[in-house]
Formats: sequence, C-alpha cells, structure tokens
Amino acid sequence: MPTRSSRESLSASRQPETIGLPSRLRRELRTIEAMIHIYCRKKHPYQGKVCPDCQELLHYAACRLEHCPFGSNKPTCARCPIHCYRPAMREKIRQVMRLAGPWMLLYHPYLCMRHYLDEWLIAPPERPRREA
Repeated sequence: MPTRSSRESLSASRQPETIGLPSRLRRELRTIEAMIHIYCRKKHPYQGKVCPDCQELLHYAACRLEHCPFGSNKPTCARCPIHCYRPAMREKIRQVMRLAGPWMLLYHPYLCMRHYLDEWLIAPPERPRREA
C-alpha cells in the first residue's frame, strides 16, 4: 500500500487539474492515479514517489480528462467512442491498466468497484459532432 507521504505528494501534484472537474471525473482521475502509482511501484525502482515518466503519464491523463467532450457522462475508456490519447500514450496507459487492474481490487477496492459500476451502468454516448 502507498505510504501516507506518497499519497500526499500525489494529491498535491494533481490539485490544479481537479479544480473544475465534476465529481465523476475527479473519481476517474483518482482511479487512474492509483493505477499509475501501483504500476510505478511494481515496475520501476520505488523511491517513495512516482517516477518522472509515470508522473508525465498522470499529467497527460489528467489533461485528457479535463478536456473530455463528454464531461460527467464520460464512459470508461474501454467503452469510449473517442480515442483521445496519442498512440504512444495509449500504449503506456494500456500497459498500466493491464498490470495494475488486478491489484486495484486489493489496494483500492472502492475505486475498483465504482469503476466497474460506471462501466456497466453508464451507456457509451454517441461521438459528439463538431460544428462547422
């Protein structure tokens, strides 16, 4: 489990991105943050905080959530009709989710269950159309 100091440093680093987000997207960001933290701890030399590469991925994910056209109606990434991540970042987040997903039930059961409820209950919306 992450130590209190690592949780505080991660929370402090994400505060500016969460100011205008609806509660659903804040929870989604907490879920991604937890997954990245688990991935970094398991794959990289753990130094009490997230490595710079994983911190960059977390910042990128926060920016993507902040600019999501669906807002609080956003489906989970697996069911989203828009692939908003660049291909390289999409591959990184896919690796993170593949490794950290099973561990989420152990380390963060509430976030894990809410994520699955969101996946089952929130219907994937149609792709938003751009106005000409």
